[in-house]
Amino acid sequence: MKASPTLTTNLQAVLVDLIELHVQGKQAHWNIVGTNFRDLHLQLDEIIDSARAYADDMAERMRALHALPDGRSSTVSKSTSLAEFPAGLINTKDAIERIVAALEAAVGTMRKVHDEVDEEDPTTADLLHEFIAKFEQYAWLVNAEIMRASTSVTTADSK
Repeated sequence: MKASPTLTTNLQAVLVDLIELHVQGKQAHWNIVGTNFRDLHLQLDEIIDSARAYADDMAERMRALHALPDGRSSTVSKSTSLAEFPAGLINTKDAIERIVAALEAAVGTMRKVHDEVDEEDPTTADLLHEFIAKFEQYAWLVNAEIMRASTSVTTADSK
């Protein structure tokens, strides 16, 4: 099978977000400070490893479909859907909010292109499913660091 221009464009959009997610994860990893530093530092390692591996999976899938991946820094910076990550030190709460936003942006791109990808190549759509599930899980786990539990619980057991 040879990827159409539409499939190539959609997969390229996912690729640049994965590369940017990896880079932003490293930026945060190197520069976070504050409460729960170690926990977030270790969580970022997991996210970074997944983003890097998934970027490689996506680029290799593109090549299998005779599409040409473009992971150059200039291409990534001008075409990613992720907001720019700030320079310098960043406290853990701000880093969490930015990393969750980056994860959600990457997932948003994947969901946006999913149906067109699935229509042309269900095998590649299966990769997107894996990426989405993992990044949504990471967003939940990282965001839990700053969530507050509600004081009122309504369950069948509490009545």
